Amino acid sequence: MYRSHFGLHELPFGITPDTSYFFACSTAQEALNTLLVAANNGEGFIKITGEVGTGKTLLCRKFMAALGPEFVTAYIPNPLLEPRTLMLALADELDIALEKDVDQHQLLKSINHRLLVLAREEKRVLLCLDEAQAIPIESLEALRLLTNLETEKRKLLQIVLFGQPELDAVLEQDKIRQLMQRITFHYRLRPLTRDDLEFYVSHRLRVAGYTGARLFEQAAIGALYRASGGLPRLANIVAHKALMLAFGEGRQQVSAAHISVAAKDTGAARPGLNTRYAAAALFVCATVAAGTAWVFLQ
Repeated sequence: MYRSHFGLHELPFGITPDTSYFFACSTAQEALNTLLVAANNGEGFIKITGEVGTGKTLLCRKFMAALGPEFVTAYIPNPLLEPRTLMLALADELDIALEKDVDQHQLLKSINHRLLVLAREEKRVLLCLDEAQAIPIESLEALRLLTNLETEKRKLLQIVLFGQPELDAVLEQDKIRQLMQRITFHYRLRPLTRDDLEFYVSHRLRVAGYTGARLFEQAAIGALYRASGGLPRLANIVAHKALMLAFGEGRQQVSAAHISVAAKDTGAARPGLNTRYAAAALFVCATVAAGTAWVFLQ
């Protein structure tokens, strides 16, 4: 697409969580430090919340990658599961061999045995649950009961909940108040500031191989901040479309106008440009994208 035009090795603003693009701004680094301290302290429950697009999944992957060899990690990206299915998913993550149609008692016994074996091997087991606001109440209670498993020294299982702010409302329900009391470390991810966003854009371009002069004008950064509200995922989507527009016009720099047009084409963003120019620019962008696709199909 536009990689060779701007001298990039890869597309810099993808929305797939890639730890090589992790940007250690103050909020992300504080969250990562909180996670690492809590994990090394052996706490039972840890909670990270943040709005959609603040980078929770990327933080989760960076956290797991930063853990030492003494940790065994399990990751469940979609925990909208009833208790038994959630336990089966955990067993699968821990490489537990189960008989077909295993009953609930044997399932829990097998998980407990595996956790004890790993503890004897000086391993610490940590379960990360993404999109935790979707976990059914009954499954949260099942997780709480799992954290009752412990030796005289420490818990056999630590659990990290990554979720949207709705997770807080779920945990405030009286029926799971015991779980709420066991969350000893928590952190709320915040959107990027205007300055953070400028460094964020430069960081991603550098990781993608860009070595030239300023690619996004100062005004473009301001427009990107207004359009995205400092949400990394939204900033990525708008920045990617803006690069397509600049490429389509043969420009070597992204302007505020490119950002505004890209924002107008992005449902969750806040556009700020007149409709006539936006429609024309979007037509150019679509034409370039179609032409690029046609070339690759030949």
